Amino acid sequence: IDMDSCGCALELLGMLVYVVGWLCALATALLPQWLTMSTALMPAESYGLGLWETCVVQDLGVMECRSYDSLLGLPGYLKLARVLMCTSLAAGLLGALVAAPGLHLVNSCGAGAGGSRAKGALTATGGVLGVVSGVLCLIPVSHMAHLAVVHFFDDTVPDMVPRWEFGEALFCGWAGGFLLVAAGLLLVSSCWRSRAEPRPAPQGRYRVMSAAEEASSRKRSEYV
Repeated sequence: IDMDSCGCALELLGMLVYVVGWLCALATALLPQWLTMSTALMPAESYGLGLWETCVVQDLGVMECRSYDSLLGLPGYLKLARVLMCTSLAAGLLGALVAAPGLHLVNSCGAGAGGSRAKGALTATGGVLGVVSGVLCLIPVSHMAHLAVVHFFDDTVPDMVPRWEFGEALFCGWAGGFLLVAAGLLLVSSCWRSRAEPRPAPQGRYRVMSAAEEASSRKRSEYV
């Protein structure tokens, strides 16, 4: 299968960004600092809220975490974030496994036009799954950030009451989501590029046609 270096570079770049984005999404799901809070009464301690546990961090670097006691007792936004993040990780892992055999540097699907179409379909499917995974990662992260902003600027809450602020996991989730979307678009664009690339005509046929045209031109000159 012939493919220019630009198309191969797009595929390799897409897979590299794909892996980095998926690892960022995995770290986002595991980090307990989706939201952080520190109080003026106890400045030596800060609190972190995650999908699976809550943590208390002290200035000395000691962190104590406690898992949630009940799944049914969780707020709705935490349940939704859990489901969407797990679905995002599953879709991203499936997309990477599907797109890897579709790379032109990997020998799979056989040779010929049928093999080229199969590899292109695998690459495109992996790219679409990457975009879906990125969107599913961005939804809970952005929703959690929206809730934090709404509660932070709530006028009904007294000023002395501590408020939740953005944690490291939110920024990691935004980075992972955008990287997954970008990686999916790169893989899909590399597939379109390989399909749109014109194939050169066989040299033998070109020579036969040139000889026939030369003979016809000689005949015309003789008649004249």
